[in-house]
Amino acid sequence: MVSVKREREVDLEDDEATVPVKVGRSSEDRRSRHCPYLDTINRSVLDFDFEKLCSISLSHINVYACLICGKYFQGRGLKSHAYTHSVQFTHHVFLNLHTLKFYCLPDNYEIIDSSLEDITYVLKPTFTRQHISGLDKQGKLYRAYDGTTYLPGIVGLNNIKANDYANVVLQALSNVPPLRNYFLEEENYCGIRRPPGDIMFLLVQRFGELMRKLWNPRNFKAHVSPHEMLQAVVLCSKKNFQITKQGDAVDFLSWFMNALHGALGGTKKKPSSLTKVFQGSMRIFSKKLPHPDLPPEEKEALLLKEEYQEEMSESTFLFLTLDLPTAPLYKDEKEQLIIPQVPLFNILAKFNGNTEKEYKTYKENFLKRFQLLKLPPYLIFCIKRFTKNNFFVEKNPTIVNFPITNVDLREYLTEEAQVTEKNTTYDLVANVVHDGKPTEGAYRIHVLHHGTGKWYELQDLQVTDILPQMITLSEAYIQIWKRRANEDDTTNHTGV
Repeated sequence: MVSVKREREVDLEDDEATVPVKVGRSSEDRRSRHCPYLDTINRSVLDFDFEKLCSISLSHINVYACLICGKYFQGRGLKSHAYTHSVQFTHHVFLNLHTLKFYCLPDNYEIIDSSLEDITYVLKPTFTRQHISGLDKQGKLYRAYDGTTYLPGIVGLNNIKANDYANVVLQALSNVPPLRNYFLEEENYCGIRRPPGDIMFLLVQRFGELMRKLWNPRNFKAHVSPHEMLQAVVLCSKKNFQITKQGDAVDFLSWFMNALHGALGGTKKKPSSLTKVFQGSMRIFSKKLPHPDLPPEEKEALLLKEEYQEEMSESTFLFLTLDLPTAPLYKDEKEQLIIPQVPLFNILAKFNGNTEKEYKTYKENFLKRFQLLKLPPYLIFCIKRFTKNNFFVEKNPTIVNFPITNVDLREYLTEEAQVTEKNTTYDLVANVVHDGKPTEGAYRIHVLHHGTGKWYELQDLQVTDILPQMITLSEAYIQIWKRRANEDDTTNHTGV
């Protein structure tokens, strides 16, 4: 039993004493020296987006990447998987994915060479404050190792199977500068303390890693796989959101933002870096309604009771849900379905303080009015396209007509807020679109590149530039709007 245990220790050992050493070589010489095999490294096969697991033992402890074939192996001691691979396939250069140190196997010495710095940067990109401050001031194209050019931040995300609903949300959030800047610097959140056993902080770590990969100016390829990020989503959502099953982008956005807020140490009263960017507040006027089947006399009597009087409450929000008018079921005279259209300001009227909407629960009916109290720096609209009943999901195809810039929301604020809120004009920065049938459709996103003022369409790995006037023709589902710093800010957001 003892001998078996000892052999297991040796398999995972990282110490060079586990490998035979040639007589006469000094310990310093063994530890680091020039490696003759550096020209065998194949950067085109290196992909650090996937989970750091040994391809044989499936362990995440002490994992090395073979820089010749790109596969991951455990250990580097005698009888370890990395050692065996190096002998069997004569692949000699390995990178420890945790310590970022390079080794030559089977000789087992550390390689220190400045030419390898580009590999460690791809594995773990880092950003200085100076670099971050200049991200939105230039539109320089960078060339990836595979020869393709790309704009950092405007990068395709791999659709592993059916995760485009999550991809568009991640891409939208990664193009919100204050949120992006917070996550590009790991020091901002690595000191947050969480209770023992709390797995939700994994979301923060993985989102930060993904953000740095999306904005990395030295990528080997012009796209990123969100594999590790999505595995954290599956785990933390208890499989409510999956990689293999199409989900709803609004449901995912709602869960993800609330989960991030909590993992960053935020509560209902304590703000987080996320709520500072997206959280606004509103006033809600609610009035209970008598049952519709009651006779008129009883209804009138009930309406005089205190519980049927209008009540006012205040609530915070991370996004506003906009309701679409019911789509027509009939066809026009040419036997073609009419695609209805509605102006954005018509569906925004829900928040003008006068428009009443009936809400039905299992037992009671309520009449509600809404009015905005505080506008956030970045405002998210979710346009309610899907209605679900016991049998199926129905999609409303109504096109929302909206301007790309200069949307003033002052009239939706309370009178007191209109005095205190200086800037109420917003410009669009991201537009998520759902195409196709409710359960089978696909997602794509339009994002504004702040450095160039141009718009781009991203759908999975495909990135194309798009004219701003084409954006308004799509079935918008989620929109992110940026508040202007000054009312006279006329920065070119149109790309024309």
